[in-house]
Amino acid sequence: MSKVCQLTGKRPIVGNNVSHSNRKTKRRFLPNLQKKRFFIPETDQWVTLKVCTSAMRTISKLGIYEYLKRLEQEGVDTGVSLEQGC
Repeated sequence: MSKVCQLTGKRPIVGNNVSHSNRKTKRRFLPNLQKKRFFIPETDQWVTLKVCTSAMRTISKLGIYEYLKRLEQEGVDTGVSLEQGC
């Protein structure tokens, strides 16, 4: 299962664990992803998305429909159809 946010595109990044003796070993920083169902009242449909919590905060602020419209204008493929009655 890929650890990538469907809306923001956030993905794991690589860094170092640094011990007290300053020894460095590789590690991964994973995004805080949650599987969440959203209801879009404008299209009267439910969508399930794997989103990071920062995207969930933006959705709470703007609304899911407005956020998806902005992403669509920027050319981001979210996998969600915003047409009526689909």
